[in-house]
Parts: sequence; structure tokens; C-alpha cells
Amino acid sequence: MARAAEQLAPSGSGGAMDPPPDIFDAQALDLEFWLRPRTIEVIRPASKERAKLLYWKDGEIIDSAYQDLCHLMRDVNGGNETRTIDPKLFETLWGTQAFVQRYGIDAPLEILSGYRTPASNNKLREAGVPAARQSLHIVGRAADIRIANLNSEVLGGLVKSFRQGGVGFYYRAGPRGGWIHADTGLQRTWKG
Repeated sequence: MARAAEQLAPSGSGGAMDPPPDIFDAQALDLEFWLRPRTIEVIRPASKERAKLLYWKDGEIIDSAYQDLCHLMRDVNGGNETRTIDPKLFETLWGTQAFVQRYGIDAPLEILSGYRTPASNNKLREAGVPAARQSLHIVGRAADIRIANLNSEVLGGLVKSFRQGGVGFYYRAGPRGGWIHADTGLQRTWKG
């Protein structure tokens, strides 16, 4: 466990080593992990909203909590438009948060960007922000995330180990560090 804690260093820490293989092997999680009720705690820095929601229990999505999560993932920079979010994306986000809680990191998942309207996505592109023309954010299948005090490389490696879609690594200097793009599209990785 001490070795795992060394790997979960804050972004920007100098001597980060490669994490041990077991940290990234989310596929090796026992069935009990995936069958337990799913509560996700999220924060939206842009809107200053925070929620902790039980959204899945006994094999079923709890619709009211799912709708609340979709609302939290709305385009806060483009008219607050809401869209249905791919439930598989919430699986990845919950799995990520639940997995790091096993190592003592009990922090909300920061949603930096969820759904984006096409107009909002184009504004980002025009401003020089890395946003794909056919972004999966536009169809409710992507989120840009981070977890406080968790190294971006470790977070991205964990998201990648779920093998549920694409993972983009966006490194930035400073106390807040970068972020990870997670989506439910084709499995691929990139650095932006």
C-alpha cells in the first residue's frame, strides 16, 4: 500500500515513478466491486455546484439521480443546455472515483466539461482550446475530469484501464494541474 501511495502524488510532483501494474489493472477488479450500489460525488467548478448521488442500485439506474447527473453535466458555458448523457460514461466516472477511494483518496470528481452544444464547442475551437470538430462532448459521451491531489498520469492510466473508450491527457502547469478527457467512443489515447 505504501508503494501505491507514492504513485498517487499531486500533479506537478517531481519524482513520480511509473505506477505499479496493479494500480492500472481495473479489469482485475472483483465482481463484487461492480455489483455494489454506485454513489458518485461530483463538483462543477464553473457553476460551483456539488452533488453526491446514489444513481445505481440492484442492477438499475435510479432515474431521478441520473437526471440530476445529466443536469450537472450540462453545457454551463453555452446557455445551460442539458442533454442525455451516455450511462456508460457515468460507469467510467464512478469506477474511477470508487477505485481511488480504495487507496484513501476520497475527493469529489471534478467535471470541467461535460455536454457541449455544437456552438459552444465551436467557440472553444475558435479560442484555440483543443476541441475536436466532431467532439463526443456534443453527443453526451465525453467528460473532462480531474481529482484533487491525484496525478494526471495516474488518473488517465486508470481511466484507460477500464477500456471503455478514449482517454486524452491534457497536462498543464500550476497548482490545479491538467485534466483527463474520458469518452465512450473508440479505444484510443492522445496527449493535448
